[in-house]
Amino acid sequence: MADIKVTVWNEFRHEKKNEQIGKLYPKGMHGAIAEGLKKAGGFTVRTATLDEPEHGLTQKVVDSTDVMLWWGHTAHGEVKDEIVQRVKTRVLEGMGLIVLHSGHFSKIFRALLGTNCSLKWREMGEKERIWVIEPSHPIAEGLGEYFELPHTEMYGERFDIPQPDRLVFVSWFQGGDVFRSGCCFERGHGRIFYFRPGHETYPVFYDENVRRVIANACRWAAPRIIKKDACPNVKEPLDPVPAEE
Repeated sequence: MADIKVTVWNEFRHEKKNEQIGKLYPKGMHGAIAEGLKKAGGFTVRTATLDEPEHGLTQKVVDSTDVMLWWGHTAHGEVKDEIVQRVKTRVLEGMGLIVLHSGHFSKIFRALLGTNCSLKWREMGEKERIWVIEPSHPIAEGLGEYFELPHTEMYGERFDIPQPDRLVFVSWFQGGDVFRSGCCFERGHGRIFYFRPGHETYPVFYDENVRRVIANACRWAAPRIIKKDACPNVKEPLDPVPAEE
């Protein structure tokens, strides 16, 4: 079986501007995510970042991607609309999209879901317990009943998204908040998975459970079909149609 072709997209601003984050992720968060996928096996992985020409997402790159991962935070507005449309079109044609953490507010996620995607948040380094509520789902493969992150940023409800097609994870935070932290959607022929963990000041993308979820999600979201949208004028019917009298 051929490897799943994955493109990991990252804003790559925090790591260059904040010394602490740069030390935590010396190869960028995209580098840590790519490392986890390579370790899992079965993936051909490349990375792309905001400041590259066309944000690293040329038509050739997008067309040759099976699954794209998206991490953004402080520069959502700098992503060019034509690139967003390019990615959106490819998702509707069948490419998978995994949106991580603060990517909930990205142009691409909001464009595909059609809502504001806003939420509550708090940064106190509190514990997060991620409950697996759909243990039979492929994204939950290999996980226990729950797993924990000792320190992270809190995201809380209400999360302004459409009702997920499947809800795989729900998070509880030490401060008492809860959050729908693993949400599956289908748009056109493509599959989308939103996964909450991934705040830049914590080593979340080195966590083995987080890496397992991301690898599972890439396998789940890989294209079942790639089919370009078309609206043809079908002049010849399949069966004879009597002429009008």
